[in-house]
Amino acid sequence: MKKWHHSILRWFANNSMSNHNINTVENRIDWVRAIPFILINLSCLFAFIVGFSWIALITALIVCYVRVFSLTAFYHRYFSHRAYKTNRFWQFVFAIFGASAVQRGPLWWAAHHRRHHAAADEHEDVHSPLHHGFWWSHMGWFLSKQNYFYDSKNISDLSKYPELVFLDRFDILIPTLLGVCMYAFGAALEYFAPSLGTNGWQMLVWGFSISTIMLFHITVCINSIAHKFGKRSYKTKDNSRNNWLLALLTFGEGWHNNHHYYPASARQGFHFWQIDITYYILLLFKKMGMIWDVKVVPEQVLNSNRIK
Repeated sequence: MKKWHHSILRWFANNSMSNHNINTVENRIDWVRAIPFILINLSCLFAFIVGFSWIALITALIVCYVRVFSLTAFYHRYFSHRAYKTNRFWQFVFAIFGASAVQRGPLWWAAHHRRHHAAADEHEDVHSPLHHGFWWSHMGWFLSKQNYFYDSKNISDLSKYPELVFLDRFDILIPTLLGVCMYAFGAALEYFAPSLGTNGWQMLVWGFSISTIMLFHITVCINSIAHKFGKRSYKTKDNSRNNWLLALLTFGEGWHNNHHYYPASARQGFHFWQIDITYYILLLFKKMGMIWDVKVVPEQVLNSNRIK
């Protein structure tokens, strides 16, 4: 009963996620803590009850892809790889947008991603499809008891900011606020623009639940598919692949072999024909003064270690 109690409390406050001995924790799914994730998946079925409207579908796509960008640009290229610089205010804003993706807090995400790069496609890589299978790499790993924790040594540059620690501990806060906003948006449209045929519950299901599950499967395909299917352009120690379809779906993350070859680059589509929407938007942020020192792959590195 005590273990169940701890798992339920972790729905609301992750006050012990940092753990230097994560390998001593069971590496199996914590079904109690996974209940919220399961419920979000099941709530998508309410679409058959709340019905369909074009405004709900459009909202779902917009909310989904704003959060895809937040994961790729902020959680991944900034918090995990520090591929550009920003000030503390924008760092906090970026963390809020990233947290809305319902993929836990910025410290947890960055710590696990840095661990992935340190042992990519080795047995220690917790979401390598080569060693742990497709479904574990796609979704099982992040529901496991062991990977609930992270090694704080991997993110000492981030854990010094109390606002990031707060978002990481209460990682349910921003998704909850997003859900409330979706319901309020739908209710407002029902009142002010009834011709659109939507309401609060419909917008909650489409704008939050369906868009969240779309977002989840789009982004985790990089773990499960981009290490199995695609083209290898560079020699790396792992099995990372460039996959043009995933690159389009994930705003540039599908150029995964490029990324593993030179992770410090904010640009993952190394060539002009490799579409990298995240990088294009980051360049806009740079022109607006929100970010600076945007790193790209050096020319001499770009032309080395290519697979012919």
